[in-house]
Amino acid sequence: MHAPLSPRPAQTKSRKAFWLKQLHMWHWMSSAVSLVGLLLFAITGFTLNHAADIEGQPITAERSAQLPAPLLRAVASGPSEGKARLPRSVAAWVEEALPLRASAEAEWSEGEVYLPAPRPGGDAWVAIDRASGAVTAEITDRGWISYLNDLHKGRNSGAVWSLFIDLFAGACLIFALTGLLLLQLHAAKRKSTWPLVASGFALPAALAILFIH
Repeated sequence: MHAPLSPRPAQTKSRKAFWLKQLHMWHWMSSAVSLVGLLLFAITGFTLNHAADIEGQPITAERSAQLPAPLLRAVASGPSEGKARLPRSVAAWVEEALPLRASAEAEWSEGEVYLPAPRPGGDAWVAIDRASGAVTAEITDRGWISYLNDLHKGRNSGAVWSLFIDLFAGACLIFALTGLLLLQLHAAKRKSTWPLVASGFALPAALAILFIH
């Protein structure tokens, strides 16, 4: 009985060329998709690490307005206590008149409706008097660095940005895994490949063990 024939060198070379082509394609596509995001997260990683040194000066502005009578009736008929969203018409007026994002749940009491409106790079709140319709608001802006830092953390940035972070993380994962497979395919000709990969793991692990308690 004859021993099974080993794969032909031409077939092996063709298979390797196919996977190299696929890996290179996915690697450059994922890098293109994640490039701007990687730059943003790298820069904000630095600014977050030095937040105490480069913290901006918050600017706070106070605003006041009067809720129209038809909208006041909608507020007056709301719950007497607890948490609930503003009626759509009232929320639309708040977003146009102040302007603030009014999608969060408001805190209702007998005399007032209090709406927290945090956002990336700042904070805000709105209070509506349920008897008179007087509206007061306070808006705080902490600057563009704080804005980018909050985007990095996904803080108060909404569902769409949260979805973007998930997609961005997936693109980065594809970029990293295809890079690892490309390293494996080229490692035979580059002897320093795995020592460098190991050092990339060993260095942060050692720092965490030795200096973080």
